[in-house]
Amino acid sequence: MATEAKRLKVDDSSKTRRLERFLQWCDDVGLVLSNKVYVSAEGTVSEYGMLAKDDIEEGEVLFTIPRSALLHQGTTKVAALLEKEKSALQNSSGWVPLLLALLYEYTSSESHWGAYLSLWTDFKTLDHPIFWSKKERERLLQGTGVPEAVDRDESNIHKEYTTVVLPFMTRHPDLWNPSVHTLELYTQLVAFIMAYSFQEPQSEDETDDEDEDEEELPSPPVMVPMADMLNHISNHNANLEFMQDCLKMVCVRPVQKGQEVFNTYGQMANWQLLHMYGFTEPYPSNSNDTADIPAANLYTVCTQGIQSDSDRQLVEEQWEMVCQLNDHKETFVFGQQGCLTDTELHTTLKVLCLSQQEFSEFKENEGWEEEDEEEDDENITHLFSDEGLPELKPPWKRLLHQTARLTLRSYANGVEDVEQVLLSDRLLIEDEAAFAKLSSREQKALHVRYGQKKILYKVLELTAT
Repeated sequence: MATEAKRLKVDDSSKTRRLERFLQWCDDVGLVLSNKVYVSAEGTVSEYGMLAKDDIEEGEVLFTIPRSALLHQGTTKVAALLEKEKSALQNSSGWVPLLLALLYEYTSSESHWGAYLSLWTDFKTLDHPIFWSKKERERLLQGTGVPEAVDRDESNIHKEYTTVVLPFMTRHPDLWNPSVHTLELYTQLVAFIMAYSFQEPQSEDETDDEDEDEEELPSPPVMVPMADMLNHISNHNANLEFMQDCLKMVCVRPVQKGQEVFNTYGQMANWQLLHMYGFTEPYPSNSNDTADIPAANLYTVCTQGIQSDSDRQLVEEQWEMVCQLNDHKETFVFGQQGCLTDTELHTTLKVLCLSQQEFSEFKENEGWEEEDEEEDDENITHLFSDEGLPELKPPWKRLLHQTARLTLRSYANGVEDVEQVLLSDRLLIEDEAAFAKLSSREQKALHVRYGQKKILYKVLELTAT
């Protein structure tokens, strides 16, 4: 099965002209493109992509972008104003200055970035779940965590726009107009940044200079023309490198003539790809796929069937201790080879499975015995790998097994048989004719659901007693 399109392909007669205009703009701003690659709207997995004209060897530079060609709040026409009033634009996301810059540049007929931004005539074609109806998200993505993530996005975007962006635009009516620069356009530009922006990694010197007592803030996102034309797969063949004066896209594995050049957006599970980029990798091609077990589900399992007040008090105290030790971690993440948050899960199971006497001793000692800590640290990675899960202590295994079962049931209301929860999606995945009849959104949601269910079902099998 071919990689799912990053964006829906659009049959638009003006697409070629927009692409030609963009490539001319690239020449004008000093972007150097290798003669071994070309950008195309045909033969790629997406609306646009990059293909190899000739065989490319590892280490070859595919294109070089001068830093002056990057679009961010420091290169936009309104840069001086954004810098002058940056204190009024502070917010939790850190994206407001770039979003204000994009609001201005995207709607300005004289924008220096017009040829670049004209490639996207409608950001809704990105097809992030934020553009789906709430009912559609809940129907197709129940249990995956995506609906909840989108709900948080919508709440944060609305708050950010009404409390920070709108008052700022109102103070500068010569540059922004709320009737043009609406909440809807703002939301679309948030999706644009999610899908196409890059964050420059901090250098070791910058990290060393950070005050240890201060929280390290990520670098603000930037738009990188040409680099954002490359599509993503986990087994990518190119990578963007940040240099002092420029950025370079470098081939990291050989690419044959006619093949597509793929970048990577990081180690992203399918639910993250769909939430942030509007696409998925078909099952089972995403080696970075994961499934979450909510910590709340462990608590639910522990409290089921409690009859005495003393037992309930013990679980409540144990849970409070777990939350403190794990810094209130909300989920435990499982990947293709086992638990990725093994330290936190180990702590959780160990505390929750203590007897009343053991828990009292734990509190008196203010933690584990030193010998126990050393022994656990040596074995923890193995214990929570696929090979180690069957070897867990019986109480730990039962608790994890019951929690995985409860989590699987969250994908389908009223379905008690977890095998049936998995079977309906498996039949769709394996039946090419049935799969082809699904809409693009249904296919992407299926990739997310089935990948997660398979991981959870494997946990269920490995912890069976």
